[in-house]
Amino acid sequence: MRITRIKKEKVVEESATVDLSLMDPIIEKYKFYKGNMIPLLQHTQELYGFIPRGAFLKLEKETNLTLSDMYGVASFYAQFRLKPVGKHIIKVCHGTACHVQNANVITEAIQEELGVKDGETTADGLFTLESVACLGCCSLAPVMMIGDETFGKLTEKSTREVIRNMREKEKGTPCKN
Repeated sequence: MRITRIKKEKVVEESATVDLSLMDPIIEKYKFYKGNMIPLLQHTQELYGFIPRGAFLKLEKETNLTLSDMYGVASFYAQFRLKPVGKHIIKVCHGTACHVQNANVITEAIQEELGVKDGETTADGLFTLESVACLGCCSLAPVMMIGDETFGKLTEKSTREVIRNMREKEKGTPCKN
């Protein structure tokens, strides 16, 4: 059996693009509260759209939280992101009802339209594609959500139309990421 070496991904230094001083009021508010980790991580993510490495280091330095505990929590809960995401997060349901109604076709159509795989963000920073276990609207299967908007009874064609329409709306609108 031949073993292949896993190439280490290049870590992008985001400290130059992230103003960590924005965290100061959050840290002051929660610094001495018991059970402060999740609120600190949630508010940090609200600021940046994800939790940058520099933010973890700042939290470790200025609170009694350990880096390993914070990474453990942030990597366990799906709500936390360790990488930047697109302006629009496309969640495709792959629960039982959606799976039976060909959710894979929906995901494949989005992947082809956007040129990304599941979990990736488009180069322009507009879209991130995510497969999720359930969106809780089984009667609309197959279904996807983009932000707070739900699109149901999807076909490959209607899915492509939604993505193309969103792209068209975004033309000329600067991406805030």
